[in-house]
Amino acid sequence: MTSKRNVGERRRVLVVDDEEAARYGIRRALGVGDYEIEEAGSVEEARAKMGEHAPDLMLLDVNLPGVSGLDFLRELAASPDSSPLVIMVTAYGSERMAVEAIKTGAYDYLSKPFEIEDLRLVVKNALETVRLRRENQTLRRRIELEGARQGSLLGSSESMGFVRGIIEKVAETDATVLVRGESGTGKELVARELHERSSHRRRGSFVAVNCAALPSELIESELFGHEKGAFTGAAARRRGKFEQADGGTLFLDEIGDMSANVQAKLLRALEERRVERLGGGESIPVDVRIVSATHRTLELEIERGGFRADLFYRLQVVTIEIPPLRDRREDIPQLAQTFARQAAERYGLPERVISPPALRKLVEYTWPGNVRELRNAVERSMILAEGGEVLAKDLPEEIGGASKSPKESSSAQAAVNPGDLAVPFTTDFREDRREFERRYIARCLEETGGNVTRAAAILGMHRQSLQHKLRELGLARRYVAVGGEDGAQDNSDN
Repeated sequence: MTSKRNVGERRRVLVVDDEEAARYGIRRALGVGDYEIEEAGSVEEARAKMGEHAPDLMLLDVNLPGVSGLDFLRELAASPDSSPLVIMVTAYGSERMAVEAIKTGAYDYLSKPFEIEDLRLVVKNALETVRLRRENQTLRRRIELEGARQGSLLGSSESMGFVRGIIEKVAETDATVLVRGESGTGKELVARELHERSSHRRRGSFVAVNCAALPSELIESELFGHEKGAFTGAAARRRGKFEQADGGTLFLDEIGDMSANVQAKLLRALEERRVERLGGGESIPVDVRIVSATHRTLELEIERGGFRADLFYRLQVVTIEIPPLRDRREDIPQLAQTFARQAAERYGLPERVISPPALRKLVEYTWPGNVRELRNAVERSMILAEGGEVLAKDLPEEIGGASKSPKESSSAQAAVNPGDLAVPFTTDFREDRREFERRYIARCLEETGGNVTRAAAILGMHRQSLQHKLRELGLARRYVAVGGEDGAQDNSDN
C-alpha cells in the first residue's frame, strides 16, 4: 500500500481572500510551481481547511468579512508550532498595516496590485524557509532522541542487551510490537527507537497517544478523526492520529486502559488497514506501524473481560519486555552519570561527578519509579549540590536514607530468608544475589506446582519476564516443562 506521504515534495498553499477573482489570479500564477493550492473566502473557511490539511504557507488578505486578516494572523501567532508561514496581502498604500503585520509574525507582505514574478519569488523564498525550519526540527528531534538513547536505553546489563537485540531484529519489519514494563522504564523510548531504526518509517511521523490520559468519549475521535458536525463542538473536519501517522509509526501507550468499543474499532483498523472518521462514511487507507505499550498484565485483563483476546494477539506479534531498574542495578552508575551530564547542559550547571557514597545509595535504592525517577533524582541533586561532587546528603531523603548498616542488613536478611532460602555469605555480591533469586523463585514455583503464570502473578512479574529469569538462572528445563499450558507455550530451553 502506497503511503500518501510519498507523493513528491508538493507544498500546500492556502489562499485566503474574499474576492474570487483574486484567488483565481494567485492560483493561475502559482500553477506553474510544484504547489498544492487551496482556497478560502473567509477566516472561518480557512480554519476548516486547516483542520483538514495543515498548509505550509498561507497568503492572507487583510480585508476579510467578519474576522480580519490581521486578527487571524494574531490568532495564528499565538500557536507558532502548528501554524503555517504567512504572507500578508494588503491594499496599495497600506505600508503601516504591512509593518504591523510583520511585527505580529508575518513572514512578508505583498501590496495589491502585485507583479506575478514578485508573487512567485516571495512564495518560493517562504517555502524554502519552511523547508529549512522543518529540517531543523527533524534534526532537533533526532538530537533529543539521541540524548534519550543515552539514558533509558543505556546499559551494559544482559537484560538491556537482550532488549536492544530485539529492537535491531524487528525495526526493519512492519510487525506490530507490544512493549511491556513498569511505569518509568522507557517504553516510549523503545517505540521511538523502533521508528528511527526503520529506514522507510523514519521518513514519516512518529505519533504518540496516551490512551489513559484521554476520556473514553474522546479517544475514538483522537484516533480516527471526525467530520464537521459529528458531535457537539466538532466545528471542522479533523484528521485522526492514524492519518497523521500515515507512512510512519503510531505509538499507543497504556493500551490496557482503552474502552471495549474503541478496542473493537482498533482491531478492525489493524486488520483492514483503513479507518473511518466519526460522522463520515469514507474508508480511508492508512499505512501505519503500530507499537503499543502497557504496564498491565493483559492476560489477566482478558480473563476479567476487560481486554479483547483477539486484539491482544494482533498487538503482540512481537513483545519487548523492559526490565525494571531494580533488576539491572549494574546499569545505575552509567545512567546516573549520564543524567548528571545532561542536567549540567540543560540547566547551565558546572559539571559534577557523583561521589562513591552517593552512587552506592543510588544503587541500593529500589526505584519504584524506575529510570524516570532516577533521572529526576539526579537532576534535583545536581541543582542542590555545591562544589564538584554530588554527595549523599544532596540526594532526595527517601534515597539518602535507603541504605542500612551491615548489622541491620544482616538482621533483615535473617528475617526474610528462613530455612531453605538462606544463602551462604561470600564476598561475591552478584553470585550471592543470583543464588538467593534462584532459591526464592524455585520455592515459589514449587508452591504453584510449576505453573509459571501463577508464579509470575505472585512475584509481581510479567510471565515472559519470569521465563527469561528462569533461563538466566538455569531453571528453565526444570520448571517450564511442567505446569500445563506453561510448558506447552515455551520450549525454547529444550
